[in-house]
Amino acid sequence: MGERKKLILQSKYLYLMLILPMVYFVIFKYGPLFGLLIAFKEYNVFQGIWKSEWAGIKYFQQFLADPYFWTLVRNTVLMNVYLIFFFFPAPVLLALLLNEMKSKLFKKFVQTVSYLPHFLSTVVICGMIINFLTNEGLINRIIAGLGYEPIQFLMQPGWFRTIYVSSEIWQGVGWGAIIYLAALTSIDPQLYEAATMDGANRWKQMLHVTLPGIAPVITIMFLLNLGNIMSIGYEKILLLYTGPTYETADVISTFVYRRGLVGSDFSFATAVEFFQSILVLCFVVTANTIARKVSQTSLW
Repeated sequence: MGERKKLILQSKYLYLMLILPMVYFVIFKYGPLFGLLIAFKEYNVFQGIWKSEWAGIKYFQQFLADPYFWTLVRNTVLMNVYLIFFFFPAPVLLALLLNEMKSKLFKKFVQTVSYLPHFLSTVVICGMIINFLTNEGLINRIIAGLGYEPIQFLMQPGWFRTIYVSSEIWQGVGWGAIIYLAALTSIDPQLYEAATMDGANRWKQMLHVTLPGIAPVITIMFLLNLGNIMSIGYEKILLLYTGPTYETADVISTFVYRRGLVGSDFSFATAVEFFQSILVLCFVVTANTIARKVSQTSLW
């Protein structure tokens, strides 16, 4: 007991640094969980959560019976599956390419250029996308210059997912590569020397040394991304979608926004969001279990 107390005293400043993050999580993460009661009540703003009448699972049943339910689930899952297939590998590939660059000056230039979009707000990004894709925008001018008819990108449902995923890659690929670049620095240089002596070229070194070296980090990041498979940030979609693109663009988060904040149907919106959270938890637990058995790397 004395040794433990001594260790705590030696690390007291580290424990003090934990206070602010803990306060943040208690106030903004755990505190709002109390609001989940709204999903099970006929919530009335003037009566408050406690005095509102119980509704049981009424709103969950309404959502599951809604004809629009499967459209929302399909759009949400497809959008996230596309992000996993196209966005998730992009930072890994960028980190591997940057790691192979000989010129440090060019490497820093590429890093800086790829990081910049991350620091732009979603509103600015969406404004740029809209300006690029309008009939008089840069993309349609290039198309017209090649002799083709302009395309109304933001009015066609078939283009929305492509636009969304492409903009996510452009905005996040550089920032996402940072963690993989950090993981690359932990690989023992002697492994590359041994591979070179065995006759491995740069391609084989990347396949047999670099990728296995960062595989645990890739697995952890994949699991974290998989946790978002049923939830997606609604801000960009809300700013980009239009009436004609609802068919492919409308996801659970935007539906919750319209029903909860715009339509003031707080109980129904809370029930939908709660339902989504349960599905996300199931996905993460399942994926973590599989990852632990297959690769011995997991979140817990």
